[in-house]
Amino acid sequence: MHSVIVVPPECGHVNDQVRIATGERITFGRAESDDGLTLAHEGVPRVAGEIEALRNFWLLSNLSEDQTYVVENPEGAGEHIKVTPGRLDAPVPFEFSRVVLPAAGDLLAFDVWAPRHSFRSVTRQDLSGALTAPAFALDRTKRYFAVLAALCEPRLRGELHVPLPAVEQLVERLRPTWPTVSRSSVYWNIDYLALKLRLRPGPDTAEPGQRVNGKKESLVSLALRFDLVREDDLAMLSVAPREVVR
Repeated sequence: MHSVIVVPPECGHVNDQVRIATGERITFGRAESDDGLTLAHEGVPRVAGEIEALRNFWLLSNLSEDQTYVVENPEGAGEHIKVTPGRLDAPVPFEFSRVVLPAAGDLLAFDVWAPRHSFRSVTRQDLSGALTAPAFALDRTKRYFAVLAALCEPRLRGELHVPLPAVEQLVERLRPTWPTVSRSSVYWNIDYLALKLRLRPGPDTAEPGQRVNGKKESLVSLALRFDLVREDDLAMLSVAPREVVR
């Protein structure tokens, strides 16, 4: 799996994303680029900056002469870092990031995902040596896990033969604990889950409706087969998460 994924502004399809493997570097700016990110705005420098992927984080270089860039954590209730003009290789640790560039009175933004973030158990039981990395790195405090729990809820409650919830139903189920939830945010999280759980890309080649349904079926099948979501996880659908997220 690619280490870092850059999501352009108004990205409408997975093919528009820029995927970077560990050690690879791309530029972003006003100049058109076949393998980088083009930001077509007169207030953006021709070469505004660079992004380099390094496993579960990435480096941002600000090649602007006089503009500070801000990298926001959409899940961090205001958490952000500033990258000053000329700063090279500033490390960005967020799993989800939004890079904000000032541009002649406007603010332009694009997203960067680092889906290879992993988590290990803190329980050592007096054992020495390296910890065992989990097969699936999921953070139960994130919105994407709430979407996965809502998808799995009918199956976990014994409704084995009913269709999986439609996106509109997921929005209504999530709204009590996520007041700003929308269809687009649910779609976004389904796409991100498919990426994070390394599902095969087959459903992406189908028609849009079939593509989403195929992803939902694959996600639920994988999650229930390996106990990634359990019945007690459904409690999170009735308790507001600690973080404010997209």
